[in-house]
Amino acid sequence: MTPPDLTLLEQAVKLLEEDQVVAIPTETVYGLAGNIFSEKAVSTIYSLKQRPRTNPLIVHVAALEEAIPLVKEIPSPLLALAKKYWPGPLTLLLEKSSVVPDSITAGSSKVAIRVPAHHLTQPLLQKLSFPLVAPSANPYTRISPTTAAHVEYYFGSAIPLILDGGPCKLGLESTIIGFENNKPILYRQGALEKEIIEQTVGELTIYQNKTTETPTPGLAARHYAPTTPTLLCERNAIGAQLEEQCAVIVFNEAIAEVSIEQQFVLSESGSLFEAARNLYSVLHEVDRGGYKKIICEKLPETGLGAVLNDKLKRASSPLNPHQ
Repeated sequence: MTPPDLTLLEQAVKLLEEDQVVAIPTETVYGLAGNIFSEKAVSTIYSLKQRPRTNPLIVHVAALEEAIPLVKEIPSPLLALAKKYWPGPLTLLLEKSSVVPDSITAGSSKVAIRVPAHHLTQPLLQKLSFPLVAPSANPYTRISPTTAAHVEYYFGSAIPLILDGGPCKLGLESTIIGFENNKPILYRQGALEKEIIEQTVGELTIYQNKTTETPTPGLAARHYAPTTPTLLCERNAIGAQLEEQCAVIVFNEAIAEVSIEQQFVLSESGSLFEAARNLYSVLHEVDRGGYKKIICEKLPETGLGAVLNDKLKRASSPLNPHQ
């Protein structure tokens, strides 16, 4: 692996220490990073993303030890997860300590924290004297970025520095786990599959949002969305939905009755891991391709397939949820 460019890292450190915002790579997606204790940086992130202040941000730290001062406690099942999967695509929702500003938690008593696994972002965090918030580097509800070029497309010169760490290894957001009534709760599906987490903590309870509150990112009905109208459907229903200037995203096998030029295959080998890594990049490509409609094949409802279906369902939700 190529060692990190120290000049770029030092530039990123300087900018972050000056309360500015930097785009950083992680193993999941690229993030807009800022000092959690800087109201200027936090406000800039919300403004750039056009994100409601009622939607909290995830804190990124270099190691488990750095999360300890930010929380009141880590319940033992969640501590076991942290020890097993940090650094990695796991976010824990925990009762925050008094040092965590309400501005990053949307006023909630809980804070979402993770330790990213990336050869550029890890040394960056280690050089800083403060944690970072780093929501995905895209406008609110839009497709998440998995390359520096995606971030550049969205924000251009509005960000002083984009740390280019290459394509994201996983290409999906982190999984968010909390703890209520002595039970681990799955708030957001992500790159670490539910089935794998359950091997450590037992059966997960799926969070059901019955209020207008947003306890964690990624819960909006419309999210990860192209600007092009998008539809998720079973493979055998795609033919009936076809129209001119229509793109079709399929899992691993092209559809015979559809022009090959219209089709985008996520993984020819049938790997859900590869499909996950490619999904957002393919959505970016198709969304800029001049198509009038995007049809996505529903994936197998197991492991990462279930996660991808959740993302695609949110991507295909109408702008008006009552439509």
